[in-house]
Amino acid sequence: MTGSDLPVLLVIVPLLAAPLCLVLRRGGAAWAVALASSGYCLYAAYTLLGTVRAGGTLDYAMGGWPAPWGIAYRIDLLNAYVLLLVAAIAAVVVLYARVSAAVEIPRHQHARFYAALLLCLAGMLGITITGDAFNLFVFLEISSLSSYALISLGRDRRALTASYQYLIMGTLGATFILIGVGLLYMLTGTLNMVDIAGRIQGLAGNRTLLAAFAFLVAGIGLKLALFPLHLWLPNAYAYAPSVVTALLAGTATKVAVYVLLRFLYTVFGYDLAFADAFLHYLLAALAVVGLLVASTVAIFQDDVKRMLAYSSVAQIGYTVLGISLLNQTGLTAALVHLFNHGLMKTALFLALGCVFYRLGSVCLDDLRGLGRQMPWTLAAFVAGGLSLIGVPLTVGFISKWYLVLAALELGWWPVAVVVLGGSLLSVIYIGRVVEVAYMQPRPAGAERVREAPLGLLLPTWALVAATFWFGIDTGLTLGTAGEIAGQLFGGGR
Repeated sequence: MTGSDLPVLLVIVPLLAAPLCLVLRRGGAAWAVALASSGYCLYAAYTLLGTVRAGGTLDYAMGGWPAPWGIAYRIDLLNAYVLLLVAAIAAVVVLYARVSAAVEIPRHQHARFYAALLLCLAGMLGITITGDAFNLFVFLEISSLSSYALISLGRDRRALTASYQYLIMGTLGATFILIGVGLLYMLTGTLNMVDIAGRIQGLAGNRTLLAAFAFLVAGIGLKLALFPLHLWLPNAYAYAPSVVTALLAGTATKVAVYVLLRFLYTVFGYDLAFADAFLHYLLAALAVVGLLVASTVAIFQDDVKRMLAYSSVAQIGYTVLGISLLNQTGLTAALVHLFNHGLMKTALFLALGCVFYRLGSVCLDDLRGLGRQMPWTLAAFVAGGLSLIGVPLTVGFISKWYLVLAALELGWWPVAVVVLGGSLLSVIYIGRVVEVAYMQPRPAGAERVREAPLGLLLPTWALVAATFWFGIDTGLTLGTAGEIAGQLFGGGR
């Protein structure tokens, strides 16, 4: 294997490491395998992004069979960008898992946990890198099935119900996507996405094509947790083990956004996807309503994980809103928010995992006075919260600033007001946690709570630092997002 084999190794390494974890059985050995695998994936993803930025799109033909006859991996700037996010979040989460899993997951399940985590990672990387529509569905099922298993490992019995609910809605979404892919195959006779894109040009108005488009958008919307198709998300995030919640919040919906962009801009193309000037109005309406409703619901949650879960639904609204504006600035905002939200939301859930490690709870009442006893943990939460709100010098500010600019470019000033209103709602629900943790005393007779161990704090603060670093130096995130937006608009219009 050489450097040119990085595209396939990016998927094969975690895919083969997963059964190795089961063979080893011991949790410590399985964690070491998972850490080495995720670390390699981060290296490979970073290398691929640099290669694509320097030399353009890469094509890798599986087994030497050229597309469209064989399965091809096609890496352009869009999926290289998403690959880096997924691999980076996974590497940090695996590092965090060694200590967190010891408390939240039964010891005899540790090897299975790491095996499922690596399968989930392999599935998400495969979805992002493949150039074959059916192969995308296969990887989608690998990541989904392993996600259901990971969520069910939560100690709360409601984790099983949450996993089952996610399974039902996820299966519906996957079925819709499979039907859409099947209709495209029936129409074009190929599964290669580039080949499909070439063969459907000039078929605007074809009923089979319209049906395929509708099934794909609906199925991806379910996987994306786009309001009102989000019902699986709050329970899945709230009852899953902390490390699982952090992984899914930082990667799963981001990969779904990638799939939506891939089909809208690369497969169908701008002219076909938005020809009737209807879809973007629908997406804008759902994004605005979801943003406001989910943020409002978050304010009234007493479980902080559930609060952040509803916040994630709102943040998905911001991303979809950027896509719906149909200008380059809006698409840039959506892409940079995809990356930035992955960083800040993972940091917030890891901070909550630190709290759960010591308290066994993340209910708001249990956090009273905790700011003085777990200063580093709560400072990490506050820092992540500032980014979620969109305070300057954080990544959240960059995303929302560009969303406002995109809306004003179109003269859609009410949309700009909605973006600012969503930030104000974020101030309220993040402020509730800050008020309880810093301004209320610990309950009488409560034992003193020790700070979280370094094994949890270091990964958490690594992501917190990233939310400030990329809020100041935007060359990698905003620069790459702007390039991608230019390419998508240039190639799709």
